[in-house]
Amino acid sequence: MSRLVIVVEKPSDWGSYYPSDNVVAAADYLRGDVGAEGERTQVINLCRSYKYMGTGYYVSLLAEARGHKVIPSVRTINDLRRRSLYGIDIEDLNTQLGKFLPEGSRDASDFGLLVYFGRTNYAPLEDLAQQVFETFPCPVLRIEFERQRVWQIAAIKPAGLHTLSDDQEDAFANALDAFSRKLWRKPRARRKYRYDLAMLQDPNEAMPPSNKKALKQFIEAGKELDIEVDPIGKRDFTRLAEYDALFIRETTAIDNHTYRFAHRADREDMVVMDDPVSILRCTNKIYLNDRLRSKKLPTPRTEIVFRDDAKKLAALPDLLGLPIVLKIPDGSFSRGIHKVETVEQLRAAADQLFQQTALLLAQEYLYTEFDWRIGVLDGEPLYACQYFMSRGHWQIYDHAPKAGAAKGTVRSGGFKTLPIREAPSEVVRLATRASNAIGNGLYGVDLKMVKDRTVIIEVNDNPSIDAGVEDAYLGEDLYRRIMSEFLRRLERKRLGVRD
Repeated sequence: MSRLVIVVEKPSDWGSYYPSDNVVAAADYLRGDVGAEGERTQVINLCRSYKYMGTGYYVSLLAEARGHKVIPSVRTINDLRRRSLYGIDIEDLNTQLGKFLPEGSRDASDFGLLVYFGRTNYAPLEDLAQQVFETFPCPVLRIEFERQRVWQIAAIKPAGLHTLSDDQEDAFANALDAFSRKLWRKPRARRKYRYDLAMLQDPNEAMPPSNKKALKQFIEAGKELDIEVDPIGKRDFTRLAEYDALFIRETTAIDNHTYRFAHRADREDMVVMDDPVSILRCTNKIYLNDRLRSKKLPTPRTEIVFRDDAKKLAALPDLLGLPIVLKIPDGSFSRGIHKVETVEQLRAAADQLFQQTALLLAQEYLYTEFDWRIGVLDGEPLYACQYFMSRGHWQIYDHAPKAGAAKGTVRSGGFKTLPIREAPSEVVRLATRASNAIGNGLYGVDLKMVKDRTVIIEVNDNPSIDAGVEDAYLGEDLYRRIMSEFLRRLERKRLGVRD
């Protein structure tokens, strides 16, 4: 369990809050009078300024030298001085500010917002505040906006505790309490594990890659190997550096928090699955198709269609025959995929899908009663499943509403889990080659066998591992093998050995 240390430049800066043994003066911290050697320490640096070679700067600098986890880090302090690094996704900034600003202030040309540990009381700007904090983890930030033709971020600056008004002090105190709650709490009576692993999950995800029982199995397998597996959520981004490893058990995407978690973990030199490179290579089907083709691996006949290329779209029936399967690049669980059987259906489906993407993937239609899924871990086959098509449907998952079914109901076909040795050798061989083209993590490779052809449909960086399905043959050993791979990598990292 980490110890929390709150560093203030002057004791009076904490005068509005309850006294606490966690609060120390910057001078005391810089003298090295805080924290026992070897004790995990989390430092919140609330100095008045972080200017280069100032007191606040040296608090963060020496915190890192002592192996303490500090917010803001020296990297964050330096990045905040470089406006070119404000790479925040602000495409919908005008919409967000339009919802926030009252009608009478439409002529406003500038606006500022205080953000406390990624939190703001202004609901339309919550996502933006969280994203800014994830990019620049700093206790108090002031975001300054300006509008010429459109709104944009003019500056992101640290703000000192001593500058806050009474209302702002209350907001800060609430945000600090929420941010540090797990650090404030009394440590549980438990033995200390050798390693700590964060398992990113979303309890509200409709179709998560692991069900609740499987998540519990991962936790139990970790305990057997002296690894504490701690479930975390998207709001725990700033706590990530407290852990030794990250295991992502949410559906991944480049444009959401899962990729930011993976990228941050990789930057912190943590052991991570899925790693950011694997997410990048797998979640976009167009990228993945080119990657597999460059490795001379067999895939269905495929064409890439651009939004404004009507000639290429019209030529697809001659190139691929009918039916044709159209896919958006980043669909998952059979979503964003259409089978078209006529030219009219092709045009209608393309018009619909092009509203979401500038490019489409068009593939020949290959019917099979089931798809093969081979799980691969660090280049070695792990499990084999047959996923059968949903009854009366051409895909494993059927998202189309049925008469009498509740909105959003998803039907799926059955499954059969086999020992690797009972899967066709060509399927296992191709799955291993496909995963090696992506990386050395945990993958699920989908393949079809059609007469004398075996083709790779896709490689999943975040494969389904559900209790009762993928573990039907290996049972608890499936979870132990995955956790053992984390342990192997953690031990090699501790010894300074690179994979």
